[in-house]
Amino acid sequence: MTLDELATLLEQTTEDFRQSPTHWQFAHNNIPMACLMDPSFDRMRFIAPVTELSSLGPAIKDRLLEANFHTALDARYGSSNGLLFAAFIHPLSSLAPGLARSALDQVASLVQTFGTHYTGGTLEFVGGHDELDLDDELGDLDLDLDLDDDEPLLN
Repeated sequence: MTLDELATLLEQTTEDFRQSPTHWQFAHNNIPMACLMDPSFDRMRFIAPVTELSSLGPAIKDRLLEANFHTALDARYGSSNGLLFAAFIHPLSSLAPGLARSALDQVASLVQTFGTHYTGGTLEFVGGHDELDLDDELGDLDLDLDLDDDEPLLN
């Protein structure tokens, strides 16, 4: 996808689309968002602020990491400059219109479900936070987690 194609898609599918030289701002499903892009590195990202990092305790931070693994889908939670964001990061050139629209939905969902389900949509991997039992899910996998060893964690 080109920058012009992405701008057209955002103009057609979001509210209050505004362009500046460094980023674009808009709302999707009533969630304020921005699109940051760097064509020289073929990267783009949709971001939406969630809350201040200082308001998060250790249990919530752990829950965010679990969500990134199980429920956030293609979007994820991340932090920058003291804020928690919902974000989708992707190469610009291979971004398809359908994936871009899905990404907008997922980022909005991460903001809307923060504090409850922490989900980018309806799909979950492995299981939810409360029912997760890694011993059952990993079964007979032989994961030697001796971190003092010089061997790589995953071969």
